Amino acid sequence: MPDRFQNNNDSPVAPATAPFAIVPDDVTPLPNVPKGIYVGGGGTITLRGVGGSEDVTYRNLPDASYVAVRALYVRATGTTATHLIAEA
Repeated sequence: MPDRFQNNNDSPVAPATAPFAIVPDDVTPLPNVPKGIYVGGGGTITLRGVGGSEDVTYRNLPDASYVAVRALYVRATGTTATHLIAEA
């Protein structure tokens, strides 16, 4: 199938082209830095942003929400949200 957008540059606001499931881990960074995170099942996400020096916690996220953050880590400890998809 032809991709009419294959020659367009990627940008933070462009649709994701390589989304992947996130498995929260306290030590291992994400394999690729995403543009944001889709939250299938609401809850809390503890993460560290690309330029961050400490973790932050996003609380009370509803089902089917989106967090616009370029995360390096999504921690298992403190994360209760489920079905997380990296928009990469």
